[in-house]
Amino acid sequence: MADHIATQGVHHFRLTVSDVARAVAFYSEVLGFKKLMDLNPGAFLSNGHVGLGIGPHHDPSRAASGDRFDENRIGLDHLSFGVGRRADLEHAVRVLDKRGTPHSEIRDLGPAFGLYILIFRDPDNI
Repeated sequence: MADHIATQGVHHFRLTVSDVARAVAFYSEVLGFKKLMDLNPGAFLSNGHVGLGIGPHHDPSRAASGDRFDENRIGLDHLSFGVGRRADLEHAVRVLDKRGTPHSEIRDLGPAFGLYILIFRDPDNI
């Protein structure tokens, strides 16, 4: 038996958000996730490949007023979702533009990575 934990990809993420309904709408309408269940007071969504738990602060008394995600703190830096081809990113630009969601240009990360990226943020800056 190997001397490490043999993981098989990401099963799900859980995001703490300021407004559950707004986050569910964003991940459903922009990224095509489907809500599988209400978790009261959160929700669990899936895109068929990865699960996404969305919920409020676990301890609201410790929540910072007006808090927003900041990748400069210890913890999550970003989420990255894969698409099939560059044309899917071009479609994503049109979807984000239609919704008024700011985003970067599509960028080629070069031959070492062999992929293109499009950066945007959810309503909590994630």
